[in-house]
Amino acid sequence: MGYNVAIDGPAGAGKSTIAKLVAKEKGYIYVDTGAMYRALAIHFLKKGIAPEDTAGVVGACRDADVSIRYENGVQQVYLNGENVTGMLRTEEVGNMASRTSAIPEVREKLLELQRTLARENDVIMDGRDIGTNILPNADVKIYLTASVETRAKRRYDELKEKGEECDLDTIAQDIKDRDERDMNRETAPLKKAEDAVLVDSSYMTIPEVVSEICSHCK
Repeated sequence: MGYNVAIDGPAGAGKSTIAKLVAKEKGYIYVDTGAMYRALAIHFLKKGIAPEDTAGVVGACRDADVSIRYENGVQQVYLNGENVTGMLRTEEVGNMASRTSAIPEVREKLLELQRTLARENDVIMDGRDIGTNILPNADVKIYLTASVETRAKRRYDELKEKGEECDLDTIAQDIKDRDERDMNRETAPLKKAEDAVLVDSSYMTIPEVVSEICSHCK
């Protein structure tokens, strides 16, 4: 059995960044579940399916194969044999993933792959419902959050650094909307597991957050 660390939290809380650093520090395999949902979102977008077209989304799941590979120690995400890692972080893909990940068939598509990885390896996995649904028996559970203002500013700075035009207020509203959807969806809503450690990173540096989480791990 693998040693499992689950990190949950809202959009923009820095889960992926922190999980990758903890994985490196502790020698765990990092599993980015959000990237897996984003890969499926790319599949739906390529097919021209609207997020509200549930039947279309469910049908499209049948011919989607999402896999994670590690190349030179870096996670790469493949969709039907194509490396889509570089396409995962766009706003369009993020919004599609947020809206389609509430569909039970979409979650079921990826659930077994995620659990198999966790059974066979020491993993750190981040997402919205890792500790509550995907790995309810995880050895360590963390709920990582930050204020909407902090998360919006981080995303704004990230996009600006890439040379993309963006508006801070629009990003903040998008994060609020995404929180609302994630916390109120019927299937596996975003919430803190009862046995999770709350880490609010609003006024913490990245090394401080990594150190805090590592202190709870073996």
